[in-house]
Amino acid sequence: MTDEEARVALTGLVPASDLDDPESCRERLARARWSVLAEPGDGIAGLTIQRLGAFAALRVALRDDAPPEELDLSVRDWRRACARWRPRQDDHAYAIERAKRVGVRLIVPGDAAWPERVDELGVHAPAALWVRGSADALAAPGAAIALVGARAATAYGVQVAGEIAGELAVAGVTIVSGAAVGIDAAAHRACLAVDGSTIAVLAGGVDKAYPSGHAGLLTNVSRRGAVMSEVPCGTAPTKWRFLQRNRLIAALSDATVVIEAGWRSGSLNTAGHAAALGRALGAVPGPITSAASAGCHRILREYDGRCITSADDVREMIGWSDGPRRDAESAADGRTDDATRVLDALSTRTPRDVAEIARRSGVAGEEVSAWLGLMTLDGRVVSDERGWRRQGA
Repeated sequence: MTDEEARVALTGLVPASDLDDPESCRERLARARWSVLAEPGDGIAGLTIQRLGAFAALRVALRDDAPPEELDLSVRDWRRACARWRPRQDDHAYAIERAKRVGVRLIVPGDAAWPERVDELGVHAPAALWVRGSADALAAPGAAIALVGARAATAYGVQVAGEIAGELAVAGVTIVSGAAVGIDAAAHRACLAVDGSTIAVLAGGVDKAYPSGHAGLLTNVSRRGAVMSEVPCGTAPTKWRFLQRNRLIAALSDATVVIEAGWRSGSLNTAGHAAALGRALGAVPGPITSAASAGCHRILREYDGRCITSADDVREMIGWSDGPRRDAESAADGRTDDATRVLDALSTRTPRDVAEIARRSGVAGEEVSAWLGLMTLDGRVVSDERGWRRQGA
């Protein structure tokens, strides 16, 4: 492929300013093609790209039957890898065109939006990332916390996920999860309810919602944060890709918290990746009679996980204490916090809009909206088309 063909292929996938350098375009396109050729976490693909660069690695992978000396691989291992890659060598055009049609952005190492945390995966790091929404959310400053758990979540798990995600999001923490039903969805929705930033990591292409019932949720996530995947558009989620997706959730985050999980839950796979990366790991305890919490208790016992009962426990786990504090702590200080002021500004009978609540409470309108969203999750306030009111006793 010529330099001009590479530039044309990338137009619409990357900012126009990134198309001026022919060498950069070749590397970007090569990484996009590698995301098509190799399955997530392919260590030989990662090693080849790491040692040779993406463009040179692509040429030898599609042409040579003997491994380059720099790789120190056996001929057998190299040929087996090439046999995995070469059947897909012409599939990239479809993936790229599909990405352009739905407004997906291609992110590669060196971009400002590239999340450098994932580089700690070494040769198992993704070759590229495909992103819907704000790609800058991937490399945003501040803490990022993975909240994951069972698909078959209990009401207890959903409530805890919502409370922890909402409180962390209000404090400026980015919430990372996998957009699955159950705990993942509860964490994303709670974050969105308080206008927080959240990242959904998918096992398939970002052009199609999985599960299909989460199309609206993923659209909302893309408006407030990012929906991302290391596999290109048009790729179906598989069991292997879900397991490999979990390593990205762990790598993107400063800490992973498992809220509910069965004894053999996939969330334990995410926890294992977090532990292997040396990231903080916590779990929410549940009833000892609940199968939905057996995996959490296993993390506390076998993975040396921290016991998490609130958002404050998560902040303490990562040594980060910024953001709004819980009402009980503020009361202990002898002063009223913003949450109490917002609550005091509400009536149990007369709905009030955000501007009126801000005037009465002395809290900025943007912060009022965040607190109202958080208090909606725990049932303290309700809203309708007329405004917000306090839930009656």
